[in-house]
Amino acid sequence: MSRFRRGGFDDASPVWSEQTTLRPVEESDVDPLLEWHADPEVSRFWDDETFTRESMLERLARSDVTPYLVLAAGLPVGYLQVWGDAERGGLDMFLEPSARGRGLGPDAARAMARHLLEERSWARVTVDPYVWNVQALRAWRKAGFVEVSRHEPDDEHTAEWILLEFSPYPVR
Repeated sequence: MSRFRRGGFDDASPVWSEQTTLRPVEESDVDPLLEWHADPEVSRFWDDETFTRESMLERLARSDVTPYLVLAAGLPVGYLQVWGDAERGGLDMFLEPSARGRGLGPDAARAMARHLLEERSWARVTVDPYVWNVQALRAWRKAGFVEVSRHEPDDEHTAEWILLEFSPYPVR
């Protein structure tokens, strides 16, 4: 069995916001992540992908992805991953079903995007939700992401998707 190793930023640290805290994933988070991904109300937003412990450990150890747990009031409510290189990249996130609809997703997304731009000097932070995922599109937009372009399915997307970019000062 593989040992836990978190990939991504060597110096990953917690990111705090008004409603949420994003903290780098720890070994004790592996089992809750497996349980969340086994829930059809989570996996359907991740191309119905579920994981074994071994495959989850491999995913969490990828060098180009920094995994975070989303906490609200100190309790785990979701997962956010940062992917990319030293200058730009994107976010993927889910909240477990009971945490949705409370503004936690936009709060976490905004906090991480600002952290990447302001603390890590990234030039660009993007997300790529599916067109059919109306709830996610609404949340990303509420967080400050604006539409850049629309795309057909490709090697990384099983359905039509939209590229959104974080704008710290969105035009209203």
